[in-house]
Amino acid sequence: MNLALFDFDGTLTTKDSLGVFLKYSVGTQKYILNMFRFIPYFFLWKIGMMRNDVAKRHLFKIFFKGIDESEFKDLAKGFAKEKLSSIIHNERVALLKTHQANGDRVIVVSASMKCWLEPWCREMGVELLSTELEFKKNRFSGAFLTPNCHGKEKVARVKEYLNIDNYDTIYAYGDSSGDDEMLAMANVAKRF
Repeated sequence: MNLALFDFDGTLTTKDSLGVFLKYSVGTQKYILNMFRFIPYFFLWKIGMMRNDVAKRHLFKIFFKGIDESEFKDLAKGFAKEKLSSIIHNERVALLKTHQANGDRVIVVSASMKCWLEPWCREMGVELLSTELEFKKNRFSGAFLTPNCHGKEKVARVKEYLNIDNYDTIYAYGDSSGDDEMLAMANVAKRF
């Protein structure tokens, strides 16, 4: 049996789903205001003084801290249903379907959030390893429940989830430096 690992944003999509989700969730005006508030964290991340996961936590705090869990999950489900299909990269999804048709185990491994990826993955019949938000007393705490599924964490999550030695060939697909480690562990790797 073979294993096929796909990054999501920029690999199975034409653009990053996070930005589209943020605009969908709060509207254009509040999105612009919140992005101005995020500029200091973005700058620190860009110059290497802040880790990716720390900057990302700040972004989610700015946009969603304290939001009701059911309200957030409804937003995520609505986004998956109404908007996600508009950014799907059809040729690359066709590649994913080819792996499925060949009987390969297919897993999406993404730094994006489970809440909006899970409905799409369920519909596609693929497994998902991704970042999850933490909710306490039905409110978003401003923290992540899991480490940000990016870079080395992608490999750690895959190895924690399954025994890679059980697969004849491991295929991996990605588009950014955040996929390098996952691509390196594969027998067949493709960067888009």
